[in-house]
Amino acid sequence: MRASRLLSILLTLQARGMATAPALATQCEVSLRTIYRDIDALSALGIPIYSERGYGGGYRLLDGYRTRLTGLSPEEAEALFLTGLPGAAHDLGLGPAMAAAELKLLAALPPDLRLETSRARGRFHLDVAGWFATMEHPEALPQVSRAIREQRVIRMHYRSWRNEGERRVEPLGLVLKSGAWYLVGRRSGDIRTYRVARILEPYLLDERFEAPKGFDLACYWRDSTERLQAELHADQATIRLSPAGINLIEQIANPYMRTRLVVEPVVDADGWHQARLPIGSLHGACLELLRLGADVEVLAPAPLRAHMTAFTASLARVYGGEAAPIEAHGDNDPAALRRWSPR
Repeated sequence: MRASRLLSILLTLQARGMATAPALATQCEVSLRTIYRDIDALSALGIPIYSERGYGGGYRLLDGYRTRLTGLSPEEAEALFLTGLPGAAHDLGLGPAMAAAELKLLAALPPDLRLETSRARGRFHLDVAGWFATMEHPEALPQVSRAIREQRVIRMHYRSWRNEGERRVEPLGLVLKSGAWYLVGRRSGDIRTYRVARILEPYLLDERFEAPKGFDLACYWRDSTERLQAELHADQATIRLSPAGINLIEQIANPYMRTRLVVEPVVDADGWHQARLPIGSLHGACLELLRLGADVEVLAPAPLRAHMTAFTASLARVYGGEAAPIEAHGDNDPAALRRWSPR
């Protein structure tokens, strides 16, 4: 425990340049007295640590001193290499920088860790695009990334699904979601989200900006996506599902509906279950539920049931003839779906 703490103090001073004893105590979750003893122990080991008194003072390392990363465990070394996303770094314009950083990290590792750590990159692969989708490679991404790093205002021509026009945005962060890049930025005092693939002619201004105090990109993204999903599924439907329908809906329904599906444990005389699930527009819900074929019946709301009736009637007119039962085989077999569907 103490050895890990000493290494943490040493790497903190190396990374930050200076740190106060209270800051180190908070970071290591120990008392000030323990930090003082740790500093003495590092000095006794020959580490050139000295203190600067007065306002703005603290502990620091002798200029030019660097330690090798000999304190890393094999798992920690592998974790550092696995944090990188080579494809994403390339898109952000940081491919050469990441490659150089990995070489420096590899050179700093003890010989017995180098081979195993290098192998780790060949054992794990991260595919961020959704199934049957490709990764976006927006041309504007490197410039947007640079604007974020340099905290520079960006002027861009943006093409949304509603309209297109000039935007002046303070870029706060980038998010990679299901193979698509999104820019989170502040415009006219409001924080908004822009799809980078729709950004045309980005231009970095010389004007700088400060991010809103307390802004957390991960928290913003989580809250905004949860709010969007709830807004797109503001209503609820009551349905009946056959046993096969329950299996199907777990495989093919959209993730938001699937994870919020509530199936009653009691079965009716036909062996069907009643269930509730969130829905969006009537037409969207109709298309989603029709994927279950005759293994679902809408009970409520009445407008959705009427929409299902009209839609299926139009299908009957298109195909005509007497309806024949569909055999559960091949692509229609829920068991077959379970065999190949990714989980």
